[in-house]
Amino acid sequence: MPDQPTACRFGLIAGLGVGAGIFYYRSLVNAHLAMGLSPSILMVHADVRRVMAHAAARESQELAAYLSSLLRQLADGGAQMATIPAFAPQVCARELAEITPLPLINLLDAIVDEVDRRKVHRLSIFGARVTMETKLFGRLQKQEVVTPKPSEIDTVSGIYQRIVEEERASSEEHASLRALAHTLIEREQLDAILLAGTDLSFVFTPENTDFPNIDGARTHIGAIMRRLASESVLATG
Repeated sequence: MPDQPTACRFGLIAGLGVGAGIFYYRSLVNAHLAMGLSPSILMVHADVRRVMAHAAARESQELAAYLSSLLRQLADGGAQMATIPAFAPQVCARELAEITPLPLINLLDAIVDEVDRRKVHRLSIFGARVTMETKLFGRLQKQEVVTPKPSEIDTVSGIYQRIVEEERASSEEHASLRALAHTLIEREQLDAILLAGTDLSFVFTPENTDFPNIDGARTHIGAIMRRLASESVLATG
């Protein structure tokens, strides 16, 4: 058989919202095929309850140690690089970077690069409470991040939690988030809403979203594929 381009073996920590893991897996497979690459993806399942409890309590050292143990499983399986396809665990990104057994394609780095590239100066964030309250964990240093009102944070975080649990949004929940996005953009004179919740990416698609936005998960997937494509090799068959 002729040689076929094969991407390096990639590790994915799944389970941080089953719907989000499926979204990443499907998107990565489709992106590999679109680029003519043969996917080589390993997955390990995380305990989302444990992760969210550590994240909510800002227990970054404990969370980093747990995630590192999962990354070790991926490394032992032959993964050459990996990622964590969720926002709340990024509360321990600094601590994890010091102990990870694998190179990571960082979600927050990808988003910061995209925000800079698009010259977004003023924005608000939709996602889990920890992501909104920490303003993307303090990573948007060049931008003015406008925090929604406390009642609006309650609305977004409540809906987002239900989306994670149910792997879908009702038409009413979609309409509520859409209306709030328009309200914030007009009231606060925003350049965009940052969709900083992986599960929001299968609720708000390019086809059904009518407000300026940066889709965090799709931005991350694009960064992953650029890295994998640059390191792909010809596998001899």
